[in-house]
Amino acid sequence: MRIALDAMGGDHAPGPIVAGAVHALADQPDLQVVLVGDQTQIEACLPTGDFPRDRLEVFHASQTIAMDDSPVEALRRKPDNSISRCWQLLAERKVEAVVSAGSTGAMVAGGLRLKRFLPKVRRPGIATVMPTIRGYCVLLDVGANVYPKPLHLFHYGVMGAIFAKHILHIPHPTIGLMNVGHEEGKGHDLARDTHALFNNSPLKDRFVGNVEGRDIHRHACDVIVTDGFVGNVVLKVCEGVFDFIMKMVGKEIVAPLPNDQRIALNALQGLIDRYDYSEFGGAPLLGIDGICIICHGASGDRAIRNALKVAAQYARLGLNQLIVQELDAIPVPSGIDE
Repeated sequence: MRIALDAMGGDHAPGPIVAGAVHALADQPDLQVVLVGDQTQIEACLPTGDFPRDRLEVFHASQTIAMDDSPVEALRRKPDNSISRCWQLLAERKVEAVVSAGSTGAMVAGGLRLKRFLPKVRRPGIATVMPTIRGYCVLLDVGANVYPKPLHLFHYGVMGAIFAKHILHIPHPTIGLMNVGHEEGKGHDLARDTHALFNNSPLKDRFVGNVEGRDIHRHACDVIVTDGFVGNVVLKVCEGVFDFIMKMVGKEIVAPLPNDQRIALNALQGLIDRYDYSEFGGAPLLGIDGICIICHGASGDRAIRNALKVAAQYARLGLNQLIVQELDAIPVPSGIDE
């Protein structure tokens, strides 16, 4: 299993990125990692002790795309950037997956430039796992496609259901459409047209209709589809609320406890660890011919290690082949604008 890792992507790169790769190599004997980025900086971060150096390769890229760069302009202006080189390795079939904690926009734009989509997929989407009162659900898209068409959202439903079934182990995933109300006629044209498309498709028995933002953590359904703008806002609001609540619980409940606080602190830390983004490593960009994992910009070595782990898991599982089979088996009503 060979994976390209953008060593220069992230708020604190390359240190935690390189450390995460080294930890992942220790965990997975069949894993090979190609660290893509500035060779001098990368090698300065490699540990001096014993580690499987024979399964780690450095692919030099002289340029880096910053978080505040315009993604499309940066890809054009900096051709030797680490993100483009990761995609190059994937396109040349030299790796089976790419992982980056760098600019999400640049990662998505880099994939779009290659146009290496799975059959029938018109636009890839980023899927993220959300905690609920009953396990987890999948939300997509959370940032790749801010101007989708109904067919794109329909495909997200199919891909999300495959992900929920084989990764979250939900036997018969249900699908919902993010909207401003549960009623069928609610929302803008995109929402109403997508609702009608699901209702007139072979997925109508799995489609629960519209869901609202407050339904996510109630587990109203297993897969929630939406456009990339709304999905990204929802994701970041949820992250912010979770962080706020955990801090307030620590301040207002745990801190004032008169006796031993260790049990409460351990319980609180366990909750944080369970739902922290680093536990899942990153979010897959579904619909790409290859595995792509997009990580949080603040990812540390734990998140990177887990991102490499899930990238290898998806590749071994044949997640893309399962998506292709499902899309091929589901006819889309004629006359749909692609």
